[in-house]
Amino acid sequence: MGRILQYVECPQYLRKHLFPVHKDLEFAGILNPLDSVHHLRSNEFCWYREGVVNRTRPKNGTGSLINVGLKSDVYVDKHLNAGVRVTVKLDQKYPECATKMRGIVVAPHVPRTIGGLYWGYNVRLARSLGCVMSESPFKKGYDLKIGTSEKGTSVDEVQLPKFQHLLIVFGGLDGLEASLKADTALSVEEPRFLFDYYLNMCPSQGSKVIRTEEAVVISLAMLRPQIESVNW
Repeated sequence: MGRILQYVECPQYLRKHLFPVHKDLEFAGILNPLDSVHHLRSNEFCWYREGVVNRTRPKNGTGSLINVGLKSDVYVDKHLNAGVRVTVKLDQKYPECATKMRGIVVAPHVPRTIGGLYWGYNVRLARSLGCVMSESPFKKGYDLKIGTSEKGTSVDEVQLPKFQHLLIVFGGLDGLEASLKADTALSVEEPRFLFDYYLNMCPSQGSKVIRTEEAVVISLAMLRPQIESVNW
């Protein structure tokens, strides 16, 4: 699942460079495309682009050439390892149709935090349910944790507090109970005790089971008004 999520997030023009043939991706071609802002086509322009460092070096021997999905590579003045994915900000002194473009490598979050653009998602692999929460990439961890379950409180009955980093956890077909049972390091008896809120995101559901990919979309839609009201 992790490899598939990484593949789908990656811009189409970079996939052949970053993902070798693998059985996990055998049917990836039939997945619906994200068509996110950073999935740019060659005739679309944005000052930020995702790229991969080419093995071919510039003729002057310094810097690196980056394949960003345009007709020509972009030159940056840093020597980077070939095959690495990078985020590039194009030099605005060069017109969109320029055959030779220059740019700088920026942190992956810059298009979002500076440019105000949605720039995809990150995939973090966790060994267990406990590691999902304890191995947070943020220094202070997640200050609001939500577990999802049909046994939880209706999402319509809660008001979320203000937060910095929100974690929403979804279970598989057997729910979070199965994830808790598989994690021998956790001592709680029920998964609800691991979260600040344990919510039923689809009250009065008609089907016996909601697939995870459905639950994600439903939950984000239900929580969006509250998330925006307390943090915007």
